Amino acid sequence: MAAIRDSEYGGIAVDSIVLSPGCQTSSENNTLEDFPRPPGHPCTDDPNQMCDFYTDCAGGDDEARCGDFSYSEGSSGWTDTSIGRQSWALHNNLTSKEEFLYVTEAPGQQLTEAQTRSPLLGPTGPACNLAFDFALAGSSDYIGELSVRVIDSLLGPGPKLWEFGGKTGAEEDAWKHTDILIGVRKHRFQLVFEARAVKIQADSTVKVRNVHFVGCHAKYFPSAPTGLMCNFEEGLCGWYQDNSDDFDWSVLSGMDHTIGVGRSLSVAMWSESLRGAFGRLLSFPQSPGPTDYCLSFFYKLYGPNAGALNVKLKDLDGAEILLWTRSGAHGNAWHEAQCPVPNQLTTFQLIFEAVRSGYDGRVAVDDVTFLDRPCTIPPLCSFEGQTCGYSGSGKVRFLHRNRNGNSITGPKTDHTLGTELGYYMMVNTDVANLPPGTASVLTSLVQPGTTRTECVNFWYHMGGEKPGFLTVYMKTETGDRVQLFYDSLNQGDDWRHGNSNISSGLVNWQLEFEVFGAGGKDTYVAVDDIFLAAHPCEDQGSRCSLEKGMCSWSNTQNNQQDKLDWELTSPEAETHYPTPAEDHTLGSEKGHFLFLPSSNRTAANQNAYLLSPHLPPAKVTCLRFWVFKPHSSDSQLMVWKLSGGLTHPLLVLSELGGPWKRFDINITSSEEYQIVFEGIKGTAGVVALDDIEYVIGRDCSKKGPESTSRKPNNAGEIAAAVIVVLLLIATLIFLLVFYLRTKPRAQSETDSSVGFSNEAYESDRTNSS
Repeated sequence: MAAIRDSEYGGIAVDSIVLSPGCQTSSENNTLEDFPRPPGHPCTDDPNQMCDFYTDCAGGDDEARCGDFSYSEGSSGWTDTSIGRQSWALHNNLTSKEEFLYVTEAPGQQLTEAQTRSPLLGPTGPACNLAFDFALAGSSDYIGELSVRVIDSLLGPGPKLWEFGGKTGAEEDAWKHTDILIGVRKHRFQLVFEARAVKIQADSTVKVRNVHFVGCHAKYFPSAPTGLMCNFEEGLCGWYQDNSDDFDWSVLSGMDHTIGVGRSLSVAMWSESLRGAFGRLLSFPQSPGPTDYCLSFFYKLYGPNAGALNVKLKDLDGAEILLWTRSGAHGNAWHEAQCPVPNQLTTFQLIFEAVRSGYDGRVAVDDVTFLDRPCTIPPLCSFEGQTCGYSGSGKVRFLHRNRNGNSITGPKTDHTLGTELGYYMMVNTDVANLPPGTASVLTSLVQPGTTRTECVNFWYHMGGEKPGFLTVYMKTETGDRVQLFYDSLNQGDDWRHGNSNISSGLVNWQLEFEVFGAGGKDTYVAVDDIFLAAHPCEDQGSRCSLEKGMCSWSNTQNNQQDKLDWELTSPEAETHYPTPAEDHTLGSEKGHFLFLPSSNRTAANQNAYLLSPHLPPAKVTCLRFWVFKPHSSDSQLMVWKLSGGLTHPLLVLSELGGPWKRFDINITSSEEYQIVFEGIKGTAGVVALDDIEYVIGRDCSKKGPESTSRKPNNAGEIAAAVIVVLLLIATLIFLLVFYLRTKPRAQSETDSSVGFSNEAYESDRTNSS
């Protein structure tokens, strides 16, 4: 192919040239003419200043023919580029001021849409809107279609920005008005009106008039009275869609966090019209300030394959850094997030980025607030992007790091993402780095005190022989420390769950993760995914009703184990997937359960792992749970014992039917293990879990706990001894009463004080050093 192209005005290409046998080479020496250049504008030599929505020439000649037109001024700049049987023409009645573009017959043969293009425009800013009137008028029931598209000068045609099909009315003047967001366009572009009329006749027309560009200059940002604070009830406030991404965020009604029936901003990953991997929402540029900031918002990550939600910071040069991220299933509920934004020296922007990893889930945000002060402890810190205000102290500091590189010390993957790219906080406890008796401390920001009991959850990883001593404290503002958690063992290459209740009264406090060296070699201690819940912790082994979350059960993000996630929901909150009519715990539509739905957006036979915490060896452990799986569901449920990297089957459930049903399983293990609920997605229906309970030392067939000790059963002897002791006590009481009645009362008494001490009632406190 041979082509002559001009980046501004297009070009001409020639291909498949065939010379007949009779052709001969000419002896004449023809000279090659220069390619004609389009004429320049009399007021500027720079073509990029033409139609850039900024007046560079006196009188505005550079913006005079850029696509705007109205009754009084007439059309300007639109060019018909149709190649088929229909084309655009300008209606200009000399006896009337009315002027519009309309679709008419053309001599072409192709059944293509009529197309008219603007000149090259832009770049544009986030507030750029296209306003126009349109009419598809006539006596027929269906007049035709009309749409608007952008053709990027570098990327080519984009998806339709707007489309309308049908009719606006029967009368000739059945005009309607619309506004279309053009938004940020970094490259020069053309706007295109595309139309198709079912019939071309006098009483059936497709037409456009009063085309105007509003607020399109690249450096124009409209004032937002609330700044970045937004509940999306009346627009996007100080945020706008990124037109360089793959898809847009949508305003969703009836599912917001603010009032429950209002609006939030959402990306439905299950939408069949969604294309690509990223959808981004950008803030208006923010001026630098003297302090750190806090971006507070509520979010949803819901569905078996919801993807991820990122918060990024974009500096003046266009570089982006990750500040915050969440991925996987987080339940059909709103979660509060606080994202620290470090102090900036230049203008910056914030970005909400929805990342698609599959086709079955929803990402949403609501109630966004941007505060000019540092955050308190965020409810959940994954250490992806930043440290959430946690800081290290001691001879050797905790490091913010991942395994991506050549380092051989540390966990192979983080807990959040389950990959080498994920971040955590780690201290090297090798004897050469942290000698015995030497401490390293990781400290949180100050958390305001509260009267309620809260639960702090975290995941930790201790590697190598003698990795050190990990102790977690609550340090109050008075300097006292309350021990919450302790461990000192290397327990394999696994992340482990730890938690503790926190009762601070109204005293402000901080979390401290303190690690002492123990003399090991190539050892370490790492911490990840610190989560503060506004309710007491569930006791290990107690029944998990799922009404306050997933207790100590967790989905895995390891793609080698599963592709989907178990999701937490309730019948009342669910609007997309089939579910049981009620949960088992409350017997109500308000109750919660875990479920794995079937959907045509996800292939069958994909699986989801639900993992228990690590459980100790035991002669017997009773596992009890309730399952809902109707006859219409072809999903499967398998229960495994995971130990030493190997799985051992405990239950395979393919057929069930009917209401909630209970299952009891006795588990015997001579080594540490985890319980795994594996759901395998079918083509229809749902499988759900509720009221999961495991009791170490109890046989499911017996009512009371069964001892795991090897000592003989002395229950009979103990009962006899108790009876003898009670008889002796009764005899002594009788003799004492008799003695007091017969003994003369003493004339004087000696005062005395008697007390008792019980370590169980003493707070485990140490003075801070």
